[in-house]
Amino acid sequence: MRRHFVIVGILVVVVSVVIYIGLDSAGLMPAVASAQATEIDWMWNLELIAMSFLFALIVVPLAYSLIVFRRRKGDTTDAEHMEGNTQLEIAWTIVPLFIVMAYAYLGAINLAATQRADPDAMVVRVTGLQWSWTFEYEPVNGLAVVSDELHVPVGKQVLLRMTSNDVIHSFWVPEFRVKQDLVPGRITELRITPILEGEYKVRCAELCGTSHYSMEKPVVVTSQEEFDAWMSEQLVLAEEASQTPEGRGQALVAANGCAACHTINGAPGIGPTWFGLVGRTEELTDGSTVVVDDAYIHESISAPQAKIVAGFENQLMPTYDFTDEQIADIIAYIKTLR
Repeated sequence: MRRHFVIVGILVVVVSVVIYIGLDSAGLMPAVASAQATEIDWMWNLELIAMSFLFALIVVPLAYSLIVFRRRKGDTTDAEHMEGNTQLEIAWTIVPLFIVMAYAYLGAINLAATQRADPDAMVVRVTGLQWSWTFEYEPVNGLAVVSDELHVPVGKQVLLRMTSNDVIHSFWVPEFRVKQDLVPGRITELRITPILEGEYKVRCAELCGTSHYSMEKPVVVTSQEEFDAWMSEQLVLAEEASQTPEGRGQALVAANGCAACHTINGAPGIGPTWFGLVGRTEELTDGSTVVVDDAYIHESISAPQAKIVAGFENQLMPTYDFTDEQIADIIAYIKTLR
């Protein structure tokens, strides 16, 4: 019997190594693009070792027993009666307990490393909404930069302060590994420190509605010099936009994610397109028609469920707390879309 234990032990070790090497070389994980991803992948590697060993520990003895201890042809004798093994039962209770406690300790250290705060971190406000993302940078000389792309410099920690306009969303860039929910009415935080330049995508990892699958936006990691050049360009554009009603309206549209539902080029969208909207005759769900003018657009923004365009009955537009002046700026912007 001792010989069988030795053989099974050797096979468990060999199969564990083979499984680990196979999984590790399969390239299951995306690129490591943040300092947090380095810490998380280190922990994941330990878990991969444990999973490989536990799989082999279950499958190898099972397969070995089915082959070696199978009933031979013509054998009609009873199998040997086996009693419980108290020492074995104590061992497989105590040993896994200590292993789990060790992994919990390592996991706590790993979590602390991924959440370590840099006092000089760059702050970006992130808003999730059905079904888009907006990113607002800290104001410079009174000018706020709002973008639907997240631009960050490599090697600098970024503190994302996040919230949602409607339902729960979840901010996830696979190459960064870390993930955090966005909850309406609350501010949640996530820290990332990019270490690899490139273009990635932020995805929503929380089922949030019919177009959840398309809730993606670019994440661009560049050198500090390239980021500073991009920010300078955005500040110039923000300065120019602030001088005209349509510019201010476009900034409001970008900041509130309106483009997630309304296209500006006539393409189909979740809501009616804004291209050529003013002066167009729209059929409503009650069968009546309306000519789109300033009053209709103002009402549609301030009370979006008052008059619903036919074909969009199942799309619920959120209510925004815009002032009359802000709505007038948005209308001025919409009028330019021809």
